[in-house]
Amino acid sequence: MGTAAGAGALRLPGLHGYAVEFSPYCPGRVACAAAQYYGMAGCGTLAVLEQNEAGIVLLRSFDWNDGLFDVTWSESNENMLITCSGDGSLQIWDMTKTKGPLQVYKEHTLEAYSVDWSQTRGEQLVVSGSWDQTAKLWDPAMGKSLCTFKGHEAVIYSTIWSPHIPGCFASASGDQTLRIWDVKTPGVKLVIPAHQAEVLSCDWCKYDENLLVTGAVDCSLKGWDLRNIRQPVFVLLGHTYAIRRVKFSPFHATILASCSYDFTVRFWDFSKPNPLLETVEHHTEFTCGLDLSLHNRGQV
Repeated sequence: MGTAAGAGALRLPGLHGYAVEFSPYCPGRVACAAAQYYGMAGCGTLAVLEQNEAGIVLLRSFDWNDGLFDVTWSESNENMLITCSGDGSLQIWDMTKTKGPLQVYKEHTLEAYSVDWSQTRGEQLVVSGSWDQTAKLWDPAMGKSLCTFKGHEAVIYSTIWSPHIPGCFASASGDQTLRIWDVKTPGVKLVIPAHQAEVLSCDWCKYDENLLVTGAVDCSLKGWDLRNIRQPVFVLLGHTYAIRRVKFSPFHATILASCSYDFTVRFWDFSKPNPLLETVEHHTEFTCGLDLSLHNRGQV
C-alpha cells in the first residue's frame, strides 16, 4: 500500500478524531469529524484538511456545540458536507461560507453516530444512524426526514449505502447484527447475526454487490455474502481491541483496511492464505476514523 512511506500528520489540539472522508471531487482533500473529551462532553469541530507540497494544512474548520461523530461529502456539490452530532442532529455545511451550518436537522432523540450520502446516480439521499436504535432517510433539500427505519434492538453505529443498488443501505448495531434495508419498504430486508459482540462498522465491497464486511468488539472482521448468510465467507483476526472502522479498497476487489482501539490500522487481502498485508502503528491513541482515496491509489 505504500502507507508508511508518505505519511503526513496534523495535530488538532484538544480534539479527538472520530471520522475522516476523502472528497469525491478534490484529490488530497479530507474532512474530519472531531470531538472534545473523546465525545463524552464538550464541543465538536468539522476540519477540512488538504495535502500539498508543504504537508497537510487546515483549509477550513467549523465548530458545533456538541461532539461530531461522522461526516459525509455531498455527491452533487463539491463544497457541501453533512456531519452528525452527539445532540442527535445533522448539520449541513458549505465550505464557501464562513459561518456555521446552512441547515440543522434534529429528529434523532439520542446521539447521531453515522451519516452517509448515497453514491448511486440519479438520487440525492442521506442516511443517518443513531443511538436511539433508528436509521433515518433524508433528502438534503427538505427540512425533515423522509422515513424512519426501526428494527435494531440496540445502538446503531454505522449506516452505509450500497454503491451498486439504488436505495439500499446496510446498518451495523450493538445488537450484534448487520441489517440490509431498502428505502422503498419500511421493514428490514435481511438480518445477519454477524458477531457475538457489538458490531461497530460495516462496508460494501466496491466490486461485488453481494459482499459486505463487518468489524466488531470481538476484534474480528467478517465477510458476508448476502446470498448465503449462514456463515461468513472470510474471518480476519489480528486486532487486539475492538475494530472501530472498516473500509473496502476502491481499487482492489479483495483488499480492505481496518482501524481499532488497539491504536493500529491494518490492511488485509482476504483472498490470500496469510491475509494480513501490513500493520501501521503511527497513532498513539484510539484510531477511530479511516478512509481510502478514490483518486490516489494507496492513499489512506
